Amino acid sequence: MTAFEPNSLRSYSQEDVHRILQLAIARQADDQDKDFSYEQLLEIATELQISPDNLKLAEIDWRSQHNELRQRQAFNTYRMTKFKKRAGNYAIVNAFLLLIDFVGGGTITWSLYLLLFCSLALGLDVWNTFQTKGEEYEMAFQRWNRKHQIKQTINSFVNKWFKALQI
Repeated sequence: MTAFEPNSLRSYSQEDVHRILQLAIARQADDQDKDFSYEQLLEIATELQISPDNLKLAEIDWRSQHNELRQRQAFNTYRMTKFKKRAGNYAIVNAFLLLIDFVGGGTITWSLYLLLFCSLALGLDVWNTFQTKGEEYEMAFQRWNRKHQIKQTINSFVNKWFKALQI
């Protein structure tokens, strides 16, 4: 398709329409540096002949996807923090062992084997931490998410209980 085709001859797939409108809305938001109100969203949907019910369902889906994305980002941050702590522990232990070996004999001998073994363990830890796809990642995320939700439930219960006691 060329830029010189008459408007009536142009046609777009649903994905193309979605992408073009997404870019246009992003450009308009950048130009005006503002957010859209729900009324504006409803107006845009009406102009595109999208029913209010479909818009509400789409917004619910978007909120769900947005919430899961935030949870995954929090999980990845949690994993990175845990990894940094373990890497620091590996570094401290290995430095201590190297120092003991050097002070004890004037050379570094047996501690190199331990350093190599710990490096292997650290390499596997790196692989597991930065692997964000696959079944193992999903299972780890689900475990973390369940734990996180249980903590939130317990915290909200305890907070309600304390508020009830204060009254």
